[in-house]
Amino acid sequence: MRNVGVLSRLMPDEYVRSIYEIDLDGLWNRGKRLILTDLDNTLVPWNHPQVPEELADWLQMAHARGFHVCIVSNNGEARVEAFARASGLPAVAGARKPKSAGFRAALERFQLPADAAVMVGDQLFTDIQGANRLGMYTILVLPLDPQEWWGTKVVRMAERVALMMLYGRGLKRPHMVSDGRSKDGR
Repeated sequence: MRNVGVLSRLMPDEYVRSIYEIDLDGLWNRGKRLILTDLDNTLVPWNHPQVPEELADWLQMAHARGFHVCIVSNNGEARVEAFARASGLPAVAGARKPKSAGFRAALERFQLPADAAVMVGDQLFTDIQGANRLGMYTILVLPLDPQEWWGTKVVRMAERVALMMLYGRGLKRPHMVSDGRSKDGR
C-alpha cells in the first residue's frame, strides 16, 4: 500500500522533547559519528540569533564525546551563517530539505556515509523524511517555540495528521508535561 511507504519515510527512529534528551552515548555505541541538526525550533527558537548557554554546553559535550555537529537548514545563508559563526558550527544553508543535496553536502564535508549520521529536527516533512530517504538515523524533537515562519505553520497542520497516523503505527510520544500534553500540544 502506498500510504505505508509514505508513513515509513516520515517515521523517526526516536521522538524526544529536545536535543537535551538525546542519548549521545547510545548514538556513539551505534556507530554514529555525525550529528546533523536543523536550526530554527530545533537548536533555538525561530530566528533567535544567540547561542544559549545550555546549547553551548550541549555542543561542547557532543564534541567531547567525539561527534561532529553540523547545521543543515532550509533557512537563508545570512541567517544560518550568522548562527554558525556564533556557535562555531559548520553549516549548510538553503538545504532545500527534504531534497538530498543539503544532507549529502554535509556528509561529504565530513567524509562519512549516511549510516554514520543522525539527523535531528522538528519537522517530519523536511528533516525526518529527507534523512530517512538517505538511510540516516532520525530524531524528531518538539518545536522549541510556537512562533514560526508562516509556511511552517501551514505544514504543521498536515504534520499533526501524519503524527496521529504514526502514533497508530507505534511512534511513542515524548515525555509529557504535567497537564498530560507534550509541550506543543502534540
